[in-house]
Amino acid sequence: MGCGGAAGGVASVTVWLEVEGEKRRVELPAEIGGRVECSVDGRPIVADVRVLQAGVMSLLIEGRQYRCVLDGDGVVIGGRRFAFEVTDPRSLQGRRGAGAGTDGPRPVKAPMPGRTVRVLVEVGDEVEEGQALLVIEAMKMQNELKSPKTGRVVKIAVGVGDAVGSGDVLVVVE
Repeated sequence: MGCGGAAGGVASVTVWLEVEGEKRRVELPAEIGGRVECSVDGRPIVADVRVLQAGVMSLLIEGRQYRCVLDGDGVVIGGRRFAFEVTDPRSLQGRRGAGAGTDGPRPVKAPMPGRTVRVLVEVGDEVEEGQALLVIEAMKMQNELKSPKTGRVVKIAVGVGDAVGSGDVLVVVE
């Protein structure tokens, strides 16, 4: 599977990068740093990863160096911006299709283990689909989690500084 998936006993994270209109499946180890084994669309890749600061990494892949900067709107690699989406394979939240309607309460779950660094809404706030709700830091990068629908925040299960596990419900929008 690459990235030391289930066979190696190491947790991995699936990230979908949109490159020139096509989604690419990237499997990454849950812990990033040093030599890591990953895969892009099933093709194994070995990268040397150095975290320079929160949300900024230096990648060395097949002898080429890339600067990778994560921000709230995507990821910038080598000066080019790419959209991305993190999915937890154990959760239906990251999947689109049947049953992904906007009726009823919708939980926003942690896509990976991390720590809450900012809560941007309060219970009772009206939010738009795609509006930022909170920011978690995971793998030394900050990830902005957005509302899955237009509605009202009915529950906030975390505060700033709280540790979160993969799949934990952080906010509920109704």
